[in-house]
Parts: sequence; C-alpha cells; structure tokens
Amino acid sequence: MIIGVITVVAVLVTRMQQGFDPAPALPAALSLPEGSKPRAVTMGQGWIAVVTDTDRILIFNPDGSQRQEVILAPAQ
Repeated sequence: MIIGVITVVAVLVTRMQQGFDPAPALPAALSLPEGSKPRAVTMGQGWIAVVTDTDRILIFNPDGSQRQEVILAPAQ
C-alpha cells in the first residue's frame, strides 16, 4: 500500500510539471508617463496592459514599446 501511494505521488508530480505553460517573458522595463503609477497589470498573447492611477490603460508590445493608450472617461 505504501509503494502504491508513493507511485501515485510520483506520477502526479511528474505529470504536473509537464502540464504548466512556461512563465511569460517580461520586458526589462516599461515606460509609464511621468507622474503616473501602475494600479494593475495583465497580459495576453503578444501584449501587456498596465492600468494607471491617472485613468489610462497603456498597452505594450512584448519588447516594452508602447502600442496603444486608452483614456478612461470619468465615472458619472
């Protein structure tokens, strides 16, 4: 019974390591506009989005260059 439990644990550990995707590559630095601080960061395939405290969403390419900026309208 002990050998069976050890076998099951060994199989689970070796299979779990194969199932995870590698961590996404991050650029060395991202340039935010002066005076803004990041509030949230999310990643998709081929882009990185940073939400700032100045109500902007900045979209960056994987190399760190800015692709797009979205200015959020104030809440009403």
